[in-house]
Amino acid sequence: MSRTAGRCSGFTATALTCGFMLVAKDSSPAMAAGCSFEPQGEGRVAVVIDDRTFRLQDGREVRLAGIEPVVAKNAEANRTSALARIIAEREVTLRGEDDTPDRYGRQPAFVFLASSETLVQGMLLAQGDALVSGTVTNRDCATILNAAEAAAHRAKQGTWADPTAIKNAESPGDILTGIGRFTVVEGKVLSVRQAGATTYLNFGRNWTRDFAVTISRRMLSALEAAGIVLKSFENRRIRVRGWVEARGGPRIEVLRVGQIELLGGN
Repeated sequence: MSRTAGRCSGFTATALTCGFMLVAKDSSPAMAAGCSFEPQGEGRVAVVIDDRTFRLQDGREVRLAGIEPVVAKNAEANRTSALARIIAEREVTLRGEDDTPDRYGRQPAFVFLASSETLVQGMLLAQGDALVSGTVTNRDCATILNAAEAAAHRAKQGTWADPTAIKNAESPGDILTGIGRFTVVEGKVLSVRQAGATTYLNFGRNWTRDFAVTISRRMLSALEAAGIVLKSFENRRIRVRGWVEARGGPRIEVLRVGQIELLGGN
């Protein structure tokens, strides 16, 4: 499969293309051909370290690409066990666009159960035990991950059984409880403003207290390539995912096109 994602020309009322949330009809995690990148090796899982990291018997540490852990109310051990139940002592195959280790020496990869097309990330998403990170730029792979998450959301699986799994943009105090966490927020954009090199999608009228999404100037070319005009978001409902920061009010910075979903019913 080509490493280059297909170009996209725009967005629809229910889903934005080219990295925006694309929901496929069949969300089976076994349909993983779109994430079958270049082989990066294989091995047997020796130990599951956390909810998306494990070590192979040859000593390599692997980090599941394309997903973020669920911030659950239960213990860390219980969340880690979701991954352990799938891969503990199993043979796995690693695939990816780039096998460069992260700063902690972990190899990011799309992980498949050996001798199958079963994508581990897809299984975790379909169970509601992970969230799509929005960082995958390959359109086919992003579609698979987003579809698995959407299926879990519809079925209220895992984290989606909690009605507060998606934060309300009109409740900045609630969002602020997740500082430093990967969070999904949904709401209506009241205004789009630019200040210096940053564009703000404002969800409230008090800019120092209410929730806002920030987009740096260096992101504009990627958005334009996807046919996205930020000003068109005014008075429309969107869903955004990312790391919550406190800059007066809560903020999420958009670093990838796939972090934003334009919702239906606008």
